[in-house]
Amino acid sequence: MPLKIAVIVGSLRADSFNRRLAKAMVALPEAQGHSFTFADIGALPLYNQDQDDDQPQAVRDLKMLVTESDGVIFATPEYNRSIPGVLKNAIDHGSRPPGHSCWKGKPAGVIGTSPGKLGTAAAQQHLRNVLAVLDMPTLGLPEAYLQWSDDLLTAQGQFAQATAGFAGKWMKAFLGYVALHAGKG
Repeated sequence: MPLKIAVIVGSLRADSFNRRLAKAMVALPEAQGHSFTFADIGALPLYNQDQDDDQPQAVRDLKMLVTESDGVIFATPEYNRSIPGVLKNAIDHGSRPPGHSCWKGKPAGVIGTSPGKLGTAAAQQHLRNVLAVLDMPTLGLPEAYLQWSDDLLTAQGQFAQATAGFAGKWMKAFLGYVALHAGKG
């Protein structure tokens, strides 16, 4: 059964490594037959509790996308050993006001890439802590801490042969996890 997946990239740069990673992930053969929609977190204002009763349209759009999705992929860079502020801002918006979180119960997958040898390990651990308090069941294994290099993806934006198998294994595991939690497996 086809799944609807929201994709949230924790970087605003149009050609960021993690945006490129996320696009390659959703183009994998294992992802075919499912729909993936990228959220526009750059349109979100800074979270302000004064707006909880009348959330801006960009916030309502994010919450609708997540609510209508079966699961969420987070592709996060690592900034100063944690998640980027823009990603935390999106998460905060989606969790407010209290009792109206779009995240609750949504299965999640966490991936990321950076030029450093540890990939995005610290950022992913911080993000997993945040997702736990939001009651988002999160795929544990396989973990995907990818070290960015110019040969990770082909010129066409697909995974190079050396990484395609691992990426496909992650996507297959994630989609199976979402199907299980969404009652579609």
